[in-house]
Amino acid sequence: MEDVEIVDVDDDGVPQVKKAPLENQDLSFLNQAVGDVLAQYGWYLLVVTVLVYLLIQHLSKKRASRGNNSSPSPETQDPVSVVRRQEGLEAARRRMQEECDAKAALFREKQKQLEEEKRRQKIEMWDSMQEGKSYKGNAKLPQVRTEEASSSTTVLKSKTDKKSLRGSGYNPLTGDGGGSCSWRPGRRGPSSGG
Repeated sequence: MEDVEIVDVDDDGVPQVKKAPLENQDLSFLNQAVGDVLAQYGWYLLVVTVLVYLLIQHLSKKRASRGNNSSPSPETQDPVSVVRRQEGLEAARRRMQEECDAKAALFREKQKQLEEEKRRQKIEMWDSMQEGKSYKGNAKLPQVRTEEASSSTTVLKSKTDKKSLRGSGYNPLTGDGGGSCSWRPGRRGPSSGG
């Protein structure tokens, strides 16, 4: 608040006010206010100032590069260079199209070969099923197929009777009843260790 002195009261009852002279006529109060602001927000102001500076630099470089890289107008271009550029583009397009066509033809050929192989395997599977053979072994190797085709006499194994296996005490889980494989279940109970 300002210092106020009341000097005298008029006859009307209105007091006459006289202001006291200001004590701080210099700018020292501004120095303290700026110091307080910098003490509280100094780092923030520094970061904002650096970011604004970098943004201005970036925009000025972008503007300068855009002005330098702008292509000349079609009226100022040489017609011969325009024709050369268009011919180069057309040649590049033709090469790319030829490469794409070659890849497509190769892909179609591979697909036909795969379809032919599948068809041949299905025919072989059907033939082997008609003969009573298992068709699972036919897809292994081509050498095995040629060996089977060369042997003219094939001996079909007689199917073993399931009842005879049951009668002999055969149990595939315990390994009893022959064969080179024997499997036994693991021990139940808590594991010992540790």
